[in-house]
Amino acid sequence: QDNRPAFLSNNAGGILGGISTGQDIVARFAVKPTSSITTPRQTITTSGENAEVSTKGRHDPCVGIRGVPVGEAMVACVLADHLLRHKAQCR
Repeated sequence: QDNRPAFLSNNAGGILGGISTGQDIVARFAVKPTSSITTPRQTITTSGENAEVSTKGRHDPCVGIRGVPVGEAMVACVLADHLLRHKAQCR
């Protein structure tokens, strides 16, 4: 673009060998779907009597929507941790 050497793509996500290449850092993560537990379980009712519950069918919530802010917060924590480590070691 401006006659400087540059990468043709960012397939490595902006990091090569643990060192930033100067490109945007790209991170991807996957969320495993929650499972419906079909095994009968012992519980109690609101009146205190013993009862048994079991799940029939699929009644899984979508946790993917809540996974995005959790992933972003985790990346922020890791980057802050590395920044503090760097500042502590490079005095």
